[in-house]
Amino acid sequence: MLKKLRFLFLEVVFFKLSTGFALALNPYEGCKEFEEVNTALGCIPLDFTKFVQWLLPILFSISGGVAFLLMVYGFILIGTSSGDEKKVQGAKETITSAVIGLIISISALFILKLIAIDILKIPGLS
Repeated sequence: MLKKLRFLFLEVVFFKLSTGFALALNPYEGCKEFEEVNTALGCIPLDFTKFVQWLLPILFSISGGVAFLLMVYGFILIGTSSGDEKKVQGAKETITSAVIGLIISISALFILKLIAIDILKIPGLS
């Protein structure tokens, strides 16, 4: 069993290395536009405004996912606290921190839209 796992691991590593070398030879292969670079995360734009448009949804998705996981963790802590006041208080603080972080993340998106698009009218961010 261990030999099979080792073989599978080496096979995956060598496959990733070989495809990585192929991408290093032609980093634009597979992208729709010439102004994008193909990476492990997908086609990343080289233009700054397009890069920001590509990056912001990813960052806000990650922040929302982390906030959700922290809330679930806090609820699990409350469920397993057995009535201990210190544990319940710590779990409530975890949930409160997750909700506040989520509100800050949503507010940051709103403020960015308000300032960059509505007030400064920066092209390419709408």
